Amino acid sequence: MAYALLRNYIRPTATLFERQLGAMSLAAITTETATAIEKVRARPSSYLPKDDQMRRAFASTAVRNYSKKTAAPERAYNSDSDSDSDDEREAAPRRQRKQRGNSDFWRRKMRTLHGLLDVNKDGVISYDDFVLLTEKFASLGHLDTKAKDEFRAIMRTTWEQQWGEITPYNLVTVEQYLTEMHHVVNDRDLKKKVHRFLPYLYKAVDKDRSGSISLHEFKLFFRCLGLTEEDAAVSFAVIDKNGDGQITLDEFVKLGKDFFVSEKETHVSRLFWGPLVDH
Repeated sequence: MAYALLRNYIRPTATLFERQLGAMSLAAITTETATAIEKVRARPSSYLPKDDQMRRAFASTAVRNYSKKTAAPERAYNSDSDSDSDDEREAAPRRQRKQRGNSDFWRRKMRTLHGLLDVNKDGVISYDDFVLLTEKFASLGHLDTKAKDEFRAIMRTTWEQQWGEITPYNLVTVEQYLTEMHHVVNDRDLKKKVHRFLPYLYKAVDKDRSGSISLHEFKLFFRCLGLTEEDAAVSFAVIDKNGDGQITLDEFVKLGKDFFVSEKETHVSRLFWGPLVDH
């Protein structure tokens, strides 16, 4: 029994001693190996065998590639900093878009339209003017109740989105109109909406529902704007580019839109709303 107890005591002790001895041996081996590696590293490449030189070159390349891969996330993170990125600094500057609405000719066109929208001729545009103009064209085209309601709704929406609330005190002077329209023609989204009332206006002017506007109907259109039949005849002759005596919906809408955005004095759209004011 005493022998058994002694054996049980010695076995764990021996096992622990073996592990410690193994660790010491491994440490010694590791230290020795590291020392040998440092000696090899310090040795010039010309003293190494050719195979060792190739292995060293391969290992160096692998280390560089690994370093690049591990450094990439840090660079990507730094690119989100407040400073400009390399790409932004090296990129060529984009050509700045030329602003519309800075010419005297364009201002003359907007002044002309302001005068036409000022139906009661009090010097300012109000929602009352929009209502009067809508009713004139609704009567001109003998629109049914549904068409009239659609026309009124689009004119009301146009006013609210461009000029704001509907009150007797919301009045638009000439200078206010010029400033607002300058903003509209230089804003990508607003510019797309500047002509949205024109299809409804076309429907009212196309009195006989033929799908095109004749000279006679165009004269009625100008009469609603307070212009003469002579003004209508001159404008129609310029606008009707193909000379077929008819203006289609596409032509009408395109010319109406070009009136707002074009600054070419020779463009046919300049007479879309009749003769221009002198200043």
